[in-house]
Amino acid sequence: MHVVDHTAGSEMSETRNVLKESARIARGKISPLTELNDGDFDALIIPGGFGAAKNLSSFATKGADMCVDPTLSDKVTSFHAAGKPIGLCCIAPVIAAKLIPGVELTVGSDQEGTEKWPYAGTAGAINAMGGKHVVTEVSEAHVDYKNKVVTTAAFMCETNLHEIHDGVGVMVTEVLKLTK
Repeated sequence: MHVVDHTAGSEMSETRNVLKESARIARGKISPLTELNDGDFDALIIPGGFGAAKNLSSFATKGADMCVDPTLSDKVTSFHAAGKPIGLCCIAPVIAAKLIPGVELTVGSDQEGTEKWPYAGTAGAINAMGGKHVVTEVSEAHVDYKNKVVTTAAFMCETNLHEIHDGVGVMVTEVLKLTK
């Protein structure tokens, strides 16, 4: 998949190693997804962004006809089967929509054509994949108690960073509550 210069919004000719980029951004020890074991963790949280839409799935190019990276698919399925909570934000809820039939999710609004919610069409893709989209504000999270899945819109909304922070904080808090 192409690399984007986010300062200009243009495609770049370079290639990147996702694992090395993750280590650079996280500034710490990271491990490949293949080493993730649901027995070692109480929950799974998947951040969104282009990585979720382009590297962990093909949503960026295929929409509702997307595929999920097979390793990630196995990990999400194993956490879900173990009854462990899963949190997803921004575009990442599409991954759960593809893998967990009937799951309730949010990416915020489902009303297309507004500057505040430029990616509201994603709600339709969630529904097309068998999920159920729930409308929320960016500062909120939705909890699907049956599936132990918690989602928030995050950067699906063009708003102040503190509102996005609030929603992500609510998501993390609700995921932690479900671990008890």
